[in-house]
Amino acid sequence: QVQLVESGGGLVQAGGSLRLSCAASGRTFSSYMMGWFRQAPGKEREFVARISGSGGSTYYADSVKGRFTISRDNAKNTVYLQMNSLKPEDTAVYYCAVTRFGGTIWRNYEYWGQGTQVTVSS
Repeated sequence: QVQLVESGGGLVQAGGSLRLSCAASGRTFSSYMMGWFRQAPGKEREFVARISGSGGSTYYADSVKGRFTISRDNAKNTVYLQMNSLKPEDTAVYYCAVTRFGGTIWRNYEYWGQGTQVTVSS
């Protein structure tokens, strides 16, 4: 069982930045592939970014490429999402998740945090 706790969401103006954190339980954190997803009201859960266990490989949705950066600190059992140049359309609840299978489909991810709200005002 893996427990995930997100933090760092909030209200920010368009063009601003936020850094989300996701703290994970488990002694084998460095073996977990981690992802960030988001879900806006009335919309499907959407893939944002993914990072390998070592942190050496990352992958982004086209909508956030060049603006968001996913990273991890395995010594702290934490994965981060640095979000820059935020837009109103980035407004959503952001979730971190663990997968053994990788990919961009939320069904491939086995454990989820409770989510953190990000609101970007225009």
